[in-house]
Order: sequence, then C-alpha cells, then structure tokens
Amino acid sequence: MSPAALRGAVDLSSLRNRPSPPAGGAAAPATAPVADVVVDATDENFGQVLELSRTVPVVVDLWAEWCGPCKQLSPIIEKVTRELGGRVLLAKVDVDANPQLAQSFRAQSIPMVVALIAGQPVPMFTGAVPEQQVREVFAQLLQVAAQNGVSGTLPVGDAETGEAEAAAEPELPPLHAEAFAAIERGDYRAAITAYEKALAENPRDEDAIAGLGQVRLLDRVQGLDLQTARAAAAAAPLDVQAQFDVADLDLAGGHVDDAFGRLLDLFAQLPSDRRTPVRERLIELFGLIGASDPRVIAARNRLSSLLF
Repeated sequence: MSPAALRGAVDLSSLRNRPSPPAGGAAAPATAPVADVVVDATDENFGQVLELSRTVPVVVDLWAEWCGPCKQLSPIIEKVTRELGGRVLLAKVDVDANPQLAQSFRAQSIPMVVALIAGQPVPMFTGAVPEQQVREVFAQLLQVAAQNGVSGTLPVGDAETGEAEAAAEPELPPLHAEAFAAIERGDYRAAITAYEKALAENPRDEDAIAGLGQVRLLDRVQGLDLQTARAAAAAAPLDVQAQFDVADLDLAGGHVDDAFGRLLDLFAQLPSDRRTPVRERLIELFGLIGASDPRVIAARNRLSSLLF
C-alpha cells in the first residue's frame, strides 16, 4: 500500500476545507482529545476527518443499513480500532445518507474500506473479510503511515481500560502470531512461510487462507513500477507474468474490475495447456475481494463461460 495508490480513483478535493458544524458528530481537531476513536463521518464534517489523518491514519468504512456483509465487517473494524488505543481513527460513512462521500470514494460496492494517510487515500479491502485479515491489513497500514510521518496517538478514553480489554483478547495461534509479527516488520516472505505452515497443519483454516492471499499480493507488488509494468504488458499481451504484474498493481490500487478483466482476457486468448496458472491466480484474487462482491460474481460467471 502507498498513499499514492488511489490517486485518480478517489477525488477528495471538494471535501477539503469545509466549514465544520458547531456540534453533533464532528471529529475533533487533531490537537484536542476526541470523544471516541469511532466517529460518524458526513459530507459536512469530512474536512475535519481529513485533517485528523495528518496525526493518525484514518480508516473509512463505507456501509449502509441494508448491507448484510457490512454488518459482519463493521463490528470487527471497530473492535480492532479500539484495541489500538488512539493510533487509528475509524470514520463510518453511511453511503445512503452521504452521497457526496460515496461518489468521491467511487463506492461501487460495499462494504468498502479505505484509509487516509495525511489526506491521501490508501486501499484496504472490499467485501467482508475475516478478523485475522483485518488485523493484518491494520498492521500494514500503521507501518505505511509511520513511513510517511503519520504516527501520532489521539488522546481518548481510559488507557487502563483499554489495556485490560486488550489483555482479555484471546491469543492468536502461534503461526498466525508469527505471520502477524512478520507483516508488522514488513517481512512478507516470513509471513507467507508462517501461513503456509498453518495451512499444512489445517488446510481449512480460513483465516490463514485469507491472510496468505493478502500477504502474497503485498509481496508481489513490492518494487513494481506501474508505468514499467504496463509497458511490458502492452508489449507482450500473452506474457502471463507481465499481465499478472499489472493485475496485481491494479488490484492493490483498488481497480478490481480492471484486474479481473485483464486476467479473463488473457485466459480467453491462451491455449488450454497454458490457462491453469491464470485460473488459479483469478481464484486467489476472488478470495481477496470476497465471494459476495458483485465484481467477483460477474468475473466468476465469465470464467465459467470460458471454461465450458
């Protein structure tokens, strides 16, 4: 992840420097204590949320009352946010009540979760994901925020209560904890190894499956340059690795349909004896976005039509 990853995909310019309402749900200034690390963000008060992202990373949860997966994901995000004791602010956006924010984030499907670091959007995930994956993405977010000079703490709540709640949390399985620690220090290869060991012990470990897919993506996009990757893919349209690189970068940047479309087009053009790696990569990426996401459903349907 990087703060430049969603530039061009998200336009927050119209939400900057908004006059803030005198009371009622507005986020507090960065220099003052906040009432809670979970706030309701609106079209009117989002300028203050952007300012707070210069002190701590802000996680934006775009949701709606009618959205079933949102009701699964939002409590997990709130729980993880509170455990961090002011190192992250969670801004909840009801897309039905705040159409300008929904349009600015181009929320084509929800739940959609995006972070803000110093006012710049950073992709996190779309669709409901397991708690372990949420924790891993938050750990990566804190690392990226620190690299960009955003590592403050918002004064909020009772520190002793927060510590007691954190202490009451069940411990992660050893290999999951090993993977989580590796992600926090940016060692994705070690995290991959830990998750692979966890899956060798329990092939049905859904948290390990999700975590492995996420960390593999993070590992693959490290060091890739989008312009160079796109040029290589354009020059060799049937080069599987070249197309994989661009699809990974697109997915990491929030361009899910572009990533799926590229790999499905490649799958359609390849001879049958070269298709298997592309199908496996598509299935892996489907798992990252979530089976219930409309984009995954559409892509799966197209893949099925190409197979039969």
